[in-house]
Amino acid sequence: MASSIIHMCIAKKINQTLKIADKNMLLLGSIAPDISKHVGETKTRSHFLTNGKTIDIDRFLEKYKRKLNHPFLLGYFIHLYTDLLWDQYFISEIVEKDTIHLLNGETIPRDPKVYQKMIYNDYTNLNVLLIDEYHLDLSLFYNEAKIPNIEMDEIPVDQLSKLLDHTGVIIANSKKNKAYTFTLENVIAFIETSSHLILLAIQEMAI
Repeated sequence: MASSIIHMCIAKKINQTLKIADKNMLLLGSIAPDISKHVGETKTRSHFLTNGKTIDIDRFLEKYKRKLNHPFLLGYFIHLYTDLLWDQYFISEIVEKDTIHLLNGETIPRDPKVYQKMIYNDYTNLNVLLIDEYHLDLSLFYNEAKIPNIEMDEIPVDQLSKLLDHTGVIIANSKKNKAYTFTLENVIAFIETSSHLILLAIQEMAI
């Protein structure tokens, strides 16, 4: 699934059209589903997974579509849709059933631990570049957290400050390392395409 910075870049890109006033609440929603890993839970509930694998966007919309005028929930929708596109169309080009394709042309056997280490290295490698490319405002991580007045069964909304703390530390410690599986150009192409597709979906719902 995509990194927090990628999620925020897509949310910001979409908001260039939507022009939602509470930008930080939208950005918070765009990373909120990932709180699950910081409170000792799996992503099954937070990401509306079916069979523990596939994001069920329709199930999310059945429950929250009428509330998507709230920036936090709209950001949450953007997150889920982004991860769906990431898994179906981006990672599928890098990871096949039994192999991982590296940037240097090599293929290696698919080992979940090795792949996780590589992809998180690539995330931290790209954070600084993406922050500059999309001129991200990171005040969300350094000011007192504004917790949304939203009730959700899927995540502990009152503990979102834990997510902000953890993500802020990751961003602060980001540095340029060797890239293993994808480049800045790859990710920018994904962000631009995904922003367009998700914006179309939002506009079709007439939120």
